[in-house]
Amino acid sequence: MKRFLLPILVAGAMAVTVGCATKKNVAQQVNPIINKVDELDDRTAQTTRGIRDLDQRSQQGIQGVEAHAATADQKALAAGQSADQAQQVASNASHGVNDLSARVANLDNYRPVTEAAVHFGFNKADLSKKDREELDQIGQQIPNIKGYIVQIEGRTDSVGNPDYNYQLSQRRAAAVTQYLASRYNVPAHKIFIIGMGKDAPVEKNNTAKGRAENRRVDVRLLSNNAEAQNATTQPPPQTQQQNPPATANPQR
Repeated sequence: MKRFLLPILVAGAMAVTVGCATKKNVAQQVNPIINKVDELDDRTAQTTRGIRDLDQRSQQGIQGVEAHAATADQKALAAGQSADQAQQVASNASHGVNDLSARVANLDNYRPVTEAAVHFGFNKADLSKKDREELDQIGQQIPNIKGYIVQIEGRTDSVGNPDYNYQLSQRRAAAVTQYLASRYNVPAHKIFIIGMGKDAPVEKNNTAKGRAENRRVDVRLLSNNAEAQNATTQPPPQTQQQNPPATANPQR
């Protein structure tokens, strides 16, 4: 019996030894491959992250370039609009100068017929009853004047912002213009308006009385003597003298 078991035990021991040796050899051969695979996986993951980072930076760069391009387009558009507006302002100013030059080209020929001054309260541009009465004295003479213009100069005192005073003087002059145009049918091309603001004061602004005197609009009715003279000296149109109709000879 012992003889029979001994060979079996020896064979089993040899099988276990061979199996362990085989597993060890396999492990020695497989482990480096697994390590290489893991290393490749790590490198692949790093490469993927790098690609993603590069793509993200590229997208950000593209968006930044597009944003800068859009901003540049907006600035260019705004600059173009500003240039157009400046051109329009310059054109309007040129037309205004030409119109003014045409209207006062013969200003030396105009002589004053009558004038009046209407006064305003502080920071006011409304006509009082007394102001309208002063303007009526001028308006009632207009139908009798040939070749006339009305010169209107708005003024303010020196209190306040100069730009605001200039606008206030324009509003005061506009109030006078509207009254004459609506009540006495004075056409726009017959009215010459100047907004003086605080410039060219009539009185000094260092006293309350002087400042009150400067819150005014001066209105002058002017007549073009040459134009009026031409209108009065122009001979009446000649009528063609007609011969009397011929009478028929009586038949004998």
